[in-house]
Amino acid sequence: MRLFVALSIPDTVAASLALIQGGVPGARWQTREQMHLTLRFIGEVDGRDMAAIKDALAGIDAPAFTLELHGVGQFGNSRPHSIWAAARPNPALDHLQRKVDAAIRRVGQPQDAHKFTPHVTLARMRHPDMDRLRAWLGHNGLYTSAPFDVEGFHLYSSRLTSDGSIYRVEEDFPLRVFEDYGDGDDETGD
Repeated sequence: MRLFVALSIPDTVAASLALIQGGVPGARWQTREQMHLTLRFIGEVDGRDMAAIKDALAGIDAPAFTLELHGVGQFGNSRPHSIWAAARPNPALDHLQRKVDAAIRRVGQPQDAHKFTPHVTLARMRHPDMDRLRAWLGHNGLYTSAPFDVEGFHLYSSRLTSDGSIYRVEEDFPLRVFEDYGDGDDETGD
């Protein structure tokens, strides 16, 4: 099974991303079901390794946080292959990603070859129209999502098809959420 660990994207944020998708010939835009923010790609594993990964991820203790997407970009420089929306820098996101990566390596999985660049992939491309791509990047460069709460992360499986990848949540992992008790007074007035 092909696995990765990611954050889900709320429907409101996905809807705002859908509004900027389009206008680049040669781009295959991601569907709502394909939108996520990858914390760690794992790759192909067997059932025993998957169980060990689930156990390791279940042991992660990290706080919930608020995240925002801001800006767009491309991977591939002179030969662009994908368009993405970036996550605004966030120490809590970086902390969670380091914990996820350490947990995955502890169970014997190799280190991820890619540097963590928090983003949501919007499109995959082969031979895009470069002028239209540059125009799209310039026009959408200031894209900003509404802030959203991240209260957990997920282990996903990925199945490749001719229409793109199909992702399925295999396991949910909650983050530590603190209750807001205000100034310490209870509502009974005691």
